[in-house]
Amino acid sequence: MIEPAIQQKINAWLGGNYDEATKSEINGLLERDEHEALADAFYKDLEFGTGGLRGIMGAGSNRMNRYTLGMATQGLCNYLKQNFPGERVKVAIAHDCRNNSDVFARIAADIFSANDMEVYLFEALRPTPELSFAIRHLGCHSGVVVTASHNPKEYNGYKVYWNDGAQVTAPHDKNIIAEVNKITSIDEVKFEPKPGNVHLLGSEMDEAYMAKVQSLSISQKAIRNQHDLKIVFSSIHGTGITLVPEVLKRFGFTNVHVVEEQATPDGNFPTVVYPNPEEKEAMTLALNKAREIDADLVMATDPDSDRVGIAVKNLEGQFELLNGNQTGALLMNYLLLAWQKAGKLTGKEFIVKTIVTTDLIKDIADSYNVTMYETLTGFKYIAEKIRELEGQETYIGGGEESYGYMIGDFVRDKDAISACALIAEMAAVAKDRGQSLFEMLVEIYTQHGFYKEELVSFTKKGQRGAEEIQQMMADMRANPPQLIAGSKVVEVSDFKHSTRKNLVTGEETKLDLESSNVLQYMTEDGSKISARPSGTEPKIKFYISVNEPLASKEDFDDVDQKLNQKIEQILVDLKLK
Repeated sequence: MIEPAIQQKINAWLGGNYDEATKSEINGLLERDEHEALADAFYKDLEFGTGGLRGIMGAGSNRMNRYTLGMATQGLCNYLKQNFPGERVKVAIAHDCRNNSDVFARIAADIFSANDMEVYLFEALRPTPELSFAIRHLGCHSGVVVTASHNPKEYNGYKVYWNDGAQVTAPHDKNIIAEVNKITSIDEVKFEPKPGNVHLLGSEMDEAYMAKVQSLSISQKAIRNQHDLKIVFSSIHGTGITLVPEVLKRFGFTNVHVVEEQATPDGNFPTVVYPNPEEKEAMTLALNKAREIDADLVMATDPDSDRVGIAVKNLEGQFELLNGNQTGALLMNYLLLAWQKAGKLTGKEFIVKTIVTTDLIKDIADSYNVTMYETLTGFKYIAEKIRELEGQETYIGGGEESYGYMIGDFVRDKDAISACALIAEMAAVAKDRGQSLFEMLVEIYTQHGFYKEELVSFTKKGQRGAEEIQQMMADMRANPPQLIAGSKVVEVSDFKHSTRKNLVTGEETKLDLESSNVLQYMTEDGSKISARPSGTEPKIKFYISVNEPLASKEDFDDVDQKLNQKIEQILVDLKLK
């Protein structure tokens, strides 16, 4: 039995001005009595989460299609006209390799042009960070990129950017939704283009962006000495292939091996289950290539090239995937040391990380007397912090545990292109010192403590899944743990209610962050456990961070084992396995 409210939406689509292919798809589901699929397709409208609009492609109000995209775009047009009255509004558009991404990008361009806006559309697929750069470079008021990042192939999405090149934050995100919700019929969407308003972007923008990336280089001498560093790169069928090899070449690297089986952009991602460099399986071909040529460094970018995963040889000489926390700690340490050596640290510099990212980065920043700010999960909040401090403090770099990094502020979103270049440069510096990147990481551990993180995700699909996730969060709020892995919980932060309570003193402080459905527990021994429903996927995520002192490289295995046991006990205590 289909709920009346859902049936009403279905009827509106079947009776409305929708194309025959859309109606045929809905009728097919009705004929096959696929009530669960219909409920999931229509029980809500696609909303802007931490990553904008994102959903499974298909017919329905909760699906990514020309109509949901059209209404979002028309709502954005209306909001832009309100915000910039009397101005000729300019918008930039890019898209990734996914199925229908080019089609959706063209539909968006048509709607913006029909609304008498100046549209700058990339002529072919491009990395998301280049879109962020183009907005700033061209002085645009807004921008969109059609992508679903690292989601499975059934998904597509639509990220919305503001005039600073960052993804929209409050109040704009909610105000855009409000404008979209005012549109009661697709007949209100201006689908008929005005071609004269659309301008194509190509190699000139690539050149401007790559010049900025090149300006980030710190250690040219090390690259000259180690120019033949063996690098394996995979774009995992995504947009990274358009710029990463060229940027590495321009930095001075002469021995880059592209994983050819994954070099052709393909929205079906034929060689992987998930096009996500966080997944070991997605890195298999790159690791095989690395073993074959005895590489120094492996790097792989996700479909829209805003995130990068890496692998390096560990202390036993075996390739090991680094997680986002480890790579982030390496990068922040590298940047801060370089700024210190160059005499550029004046006391007004800062770095940024998210609340679920390793506190090792804070320890590193403290050792250089550099301020570290924390934001909610999502790079739009890091960009917001930069905007807030512009002209007062200087941004060096920032990152989050989910493989996203941003060095310099000419892009205002995570940027795997510049990250790949700086990671390769960092590997060259390490090799110049007779070290591997892994040994460089262990050195950081001996200075600041050995931090180890684990991410556990539970996928809960559809309407029922969303309700289960909400119930899990409600239960944890009602019954917080008092002891985790034998250590007392001493602090609870509830980002939804913007409170942090010290359970030892009873003191409660207000958190100066936007409300977000995240719970965080700190224990007496320095462990940190965070629970957070994903804003872009039907998942609830648990982030676990533990740490111990590391006296020397020789103690690495023993301390590693101790940390693994502690993580295992946390998983058991919180019933996460």
